[in-house]
This record gives sequence, structure tokens and C-alpha cells, in this order.
Amino acid sequence: MSSLFNSKKVTAVLVLPGICVMLFAIAIPLVISVGLSFVSWAGFGKMKFLGIDNYVRLIQDGVFWRSLWNVLLLILVTVFIQNVFAFIIASLLTRQREGVSRILRTIFFIPATLSLVVVTRLWVNIFHPTYGMLNKILSGLGLESLTRAWLGDPNTAIWAVIWIMIWQGFGWALLFFYGGLMTVPRELEEAATVDGANKAQLYWKVILPYMMPIIQSIIIIDVISSLKQMEMIYLSTEGGPGSTTQFIALYLYQRAFKYGEYGYGNAISVLFVLIAVLLTLLIQRAFKKAVDQI
Repeated sequence: MSSLFNSKKVTAVLVLPGICVMLFAIAIPLVISVGLSFVSWAGFGKMKFLGIDNYVRLIQDGVFWRSLWNVLLLILVTVFIQNVFAFIIASLLTRQREGVSRILRTIFFIPATLSLVVVTRLWVNIFHPTYGMLNKILSGLGLESLTRAWLGDPNTAIWAVIWIMIWQGFGWALLFFYGGLMTVPRELEEAATVDGANKAQLYWKVILPYMMPIIQSIIIIDVISSLKQMEMIYLSTEGGPGSTTQFIALYLYQRAFKYGEYGYGNAISVLFVLIAVLLTLLIQRAFKKAVDQI
């Protein structure tokens, strides 16, 4: 059996299906997308070669840069606010009795089990300026001055949309952190405590370094999720008011399929992939430095 798996021919046969999937699902569509990014095409009829005109237009496109800023804003909120609270709550849950911990985990995870459509419609109704529950609560408390069209006000729309995303995604972050914390050997914690480490030192010097691979994976997932946000935006604001809640994935979809600008849409998709790869590499490098310093 060992000689069979040492054979190069057998290895090639076993690897071939994976290579084919990579080629047909990723490499070939990416090459086609790069090619289409240099043309003007409505999805039918003749193509017109434009060279780098689509990319020049993209660099000058204020809506694209606004959509990129919104993605970065969502990443920052997810990484530094959602994940911090999720880690703290997960840490507290690991110290509770199993029954209590299970009930609380279930409660926190319920939003993650709901359909995107259900979650979005729920919060669109809550944020509604006329009959929305949020404005009614504020009015009942005598805070009428704070009531507004939360999804229609340029000053609050992006924060309302981000809140909806965080509300649904919090359960996943909590689950990942809880699972990671449960894998930390108790012997390490006990040894650090015996050596005189306080709670802060225990987490900073023992638990966080042990969980670095898990935290890195969570942040990479957060980045990818932020980049591909589309359905929730489409169902709530469609990128409005104006372009204040526009995100890259939705903008790509609108340009390619709503306005029939396939060439420009593919230029956005190429830059989309480059940004995703760049952010992933930066995260990996940052984590490598963090591990070295710890």
C-alpha cells in the first residue's frame, strides 16, 4: 500500500481532479474576467476593445472608492468591535456551567441561523421612519429629536446597515472563539497561574498566542465576508441613499447586470480579487510579526 501511494503516477491521478476544479472554477473564469475588463460589452452583440480605459474610469469613479471605504469600515468594525466583544463573551461562557453556557450560546447564535432575507426585512421594519419600533421607542421615551429615517439618512444609513450585518454575524464569531478557547489546554493556564501570572498576563501571554491561528482564520473570514457583502445591502438600501451604503460586490453586480456594462463590471471584479489577495497577505504578515513579538 505504501509503495502504491509513493508512485508519482498515482499521486498525479489523485491530484488531477482537484487541479481541474481549480482551473474551471477559479483560474479560467479569472482569465476570462481579465480579458473582458479591456472591452466594452453589454453582454450581447459586438465587443469594443478599450484597452485600459475601464481601469482609468475605475480609478476616477467616486462611487467605487466609496464602496471600498465602506468595505474597509465594515472590516474595522467587525475585527475591532464585534470580535473583541465576541471574544470577551466567549471567555465568560467558558467559565460557566455547561447548561448555562449552552443556553446562552444558543441565544446568541439564533440570528446566525435566520435567512438573510428574514433578518434584513426584520431590521428594515425596525428602522422604518413611520412605523418602525426603534422610532416608536424613542418617541415613547420623549426622545423625538433622535428619531429619523435610519436607512434613508446619509448620516446613519451605513451604520444601520453595518449593525444589521454585525447582529447576524456575531453568533458565528462567538462560536469560533468559544471553540478555540475550549481547545486551550488547562495545564497551560494552571502552570501560568502557578508562576504568578494574573488574568491579563494569562490571556496575553498564554491564551492569545495559542489561539493565533484561529484568530487569523477568523479575521481572514471577516475580510472575505466584508468584501462580498451584497444581498443584505440590496434588500435594504440598494446602495442608497445616493451611494452612502454602496459595497464593492453590489456595485459590481449593478454595473454588470443592471446597467449592462460587462467590461466595466469585470474591471471591478479584477480589482476586487487583487484587493482580497492584498488584504489576506497583509493580515498574514501582521500576524507573523505579532507572533514574533509575543
